[in-house]
Amino acid sequence: MGKFREGVLSQAVSYLSWLESAHHEFEALVRKVLGAEVAESVDWRRPRMVCIAAGFSHHDRVAVQRLPERIDLVRYRVFDGDLLSLLLVDSLPGSPNVVSTRRSPERDAAAPVAAAPAGAGLVPECLRDLYAEVDDALTAWGEVEVAVLRHYIAYRRLVNVASVIFRPRQGAILVYLRLDPDTVVLEEGFTRGMRGIGHLGTGDLEVRLGSAADLERAAPLIRRAFEAA
Repeated sequence: MGKFREGVLSQAVSYLSWLESAHHEFEALVRKVLGAEVAESVDWRRPRMVCIAAGFSHHDRVAVQRLPERIDLVRYRVFDGDLLSLLLVDSLPGSPNVVSTRRSPERDAAAPVAAAPAGAGLVPECLRDLYAEVDDALTAWGEVEVAVLRHYIAYRRLVNVASVIFRPRQGAILVYLRLDPDTVVLEEGFTRGMRGIGHLGTGDLEVRLGSAADLERAAPLIRRAFEAA
């Protein structure tokens, strides 16, 4: 259960390629079983791939950002009592220009415009280099899922372990860690206890990062948070 499924993305792309090359046979089968009206309603323009695996690596999540297809990454967990948990790790709308070669003017006219990827533009330009290092530090702990939300980015296993918020005017990235601030020697301007203080994201310890050196100082705290999760 703890191992990633190797090659899950390449396998999904291979299946999609096979399905598109055999769409006439597929439609014939649908027509035979469900009727001509249902067969004609099959929309081949922008199929969606759903990849279900025990886990996805950081490289998988980076790779799907580069693919033009519509893709959902879903992680499963099996618990005692045959309880199955499904968690949506990432969902990409794909490129609106990626369509099947089988097209009609009527369907083209009705084609929906794809929405912009969730979180696009959330990372300020002035903090992108630093955030790339922060992201590497937060995804270096095995099964870590990244959820891009409206105002912050969450890093989680079964629960949120870290939340990242951007403060471009201050030239800083705030990382809220799932750590008890009473167990940390707080440093003014670097760490702050947030228990009982309202803020975006989750986590009781705030870590303020303005440079790679700050991130290096924060590494032991990040390690503690993920090891305890």
